[in-house]
Amino acid sequence: MAVLWLPTREQLIVGPIVLLSPLALVLAQKPSRNTLGLGTRGFVSSWWVLPASVGLMMLGIVVAREIGVYHPLYAPDFRHVAGYVVWTIYQQFLLQDYFVPRLTRLVSSDAAISIAAILFAVAHLPNIPLMIATLVWGAVSCLLFRRYRSLWVLGLAQGMLGLCFAVCIPDVWLHHMRVGLGYFHYRG
Repeated sequence: MAVLWLPTREQLIVGPIVLLSPLALVLAQKPSRNTLGLGTRGFVSSWWVLPASVGLMMLGIVVAREIGVYHPLYAPDFRHVAGYVVWTIYQQFLLQDYFVPRLTRLVSSDAAISIAAILFAVAHLPNIPLMIATLVWGAVSCLLFRRYRSLWVLGLAQGMLGLCFAVCIPDVWLHHMRVGLGYFHYRG
């Protein structure tokens, strides 16, 4: 989380190391694809999460249009959108495969989910609307992962819901969904 508060140049140097370290630590334990949530186990039974996410997106867009806050995505090109969805899948990996298992060794499963959701929200400081959304989604996604173990579905759902959030919440509040130091560098 501290990397988010570094200047851009330093983020580009330290960020990849910090992001890839949890991946290396998890993979060093040689977990199965199903354990990681990257296999077929739970994929079909969790598929309902994607249409439910689309339904929430449609509802969000209708409400945002009705109250006059809907706006286009600031960078609607494929590369930006695809990069964001890949990032949400990796965020789910960090949450479900790195943080929750470690927290579960220290506290009960339910407490681990609560703590992980709080950490997920805090990682989105100082963006208050994003913090609220990630607190809720962090808890929901942890509960869904505990039941279905499908990282793909949760990452895709988070990507869709995040993109919806980006067009339904005014940028004056959301700052293009930036967090950390980048939140303060936003110029609308």
